[in-house]
Amino acid sequence: MDEVEVVVAHSERATLRVGDVFLKVDADQARIDVEVEAMALAPVPIPEVLWRKPPVLALAAVPGAALGRLGRPSTASPAAWAAAGAAIRKLHDAPLPPWPGRGLEELAAELDGECEWLVTNGVLPADLVTRNRQVAEAALRPWTPVFTHGDLQISHVFVDGDEVSGIIDWSEAGRGDALFDLAILTLGHEERLGDVVAGYGADVDLDVIRGWWSLRSLLAVRWLVEHGFDPSAPGCEVDVLRSRL
Repeated sequence: MDEVEVVVAHSERATLRVGDVFLKVDADQARIDVEVEAMALAPVPIPEVLWRKPPVLALAAVPGAALGRLGRPSTASPAAWAAAGAAIRKLHDAPLPPWPGRGLEELAAELDGECEWLVTNGVLPADLVTRNRQVAEAALRPWTPVFTHGDLQISHVFVDGDEVSGIIDWSEAGRGDALFDLAILTLGHEERLGDVVAGYGADVDLDVIRGWWSLRSLLAVRWLVEHGFDPSAPGCEVDVLRSRL
């Protein structure tokens, strides 16, 4: 009998693996609705939906392995990273999903609130937060919306050899900034950005990418702490913030 592996678990949701099946348990059905619809629309390799019985969504495992993990060196080849860039470009060129993404004003207000919380509660030094808030400003500009994954961590992109075999976890998908997806994929792996951009096949504004690195990290720290994760682990969000100093 297959063992049950806890892939991730916190107060909002949990993902379990049983053999070649992933079971996603999420009390927020709207989030699961987005995931299922986004996978149906996305023109890139995705997991097969086996069945859905709220609050559980069953997905087939995708072949291969993740590009890497935040905080660890990636052993994937430059060609695999370029293939990820090409897959992202295909997604961004697809028709927009019917639901909206977050607006610029909402995002800026959230960032200001998180920065204030980080300093007021002594979670991070004020100079570190201030500097990264300045860097993040580059990302806070009007953009032309595209179909974005919305949480394109390297652990969500699977490759088999030098080909993308599946992209998982679509619950944050929606209309957004193309450079956000590229930034999240390369967060903590800045040395891989050139390979990703080569596969993506378009010029990118590096200041905006750096802005999204800072912005995403500033927004993530409180959530990670409150859900039992460590953003100060080597190579993770706090190190990303420190690299801007």
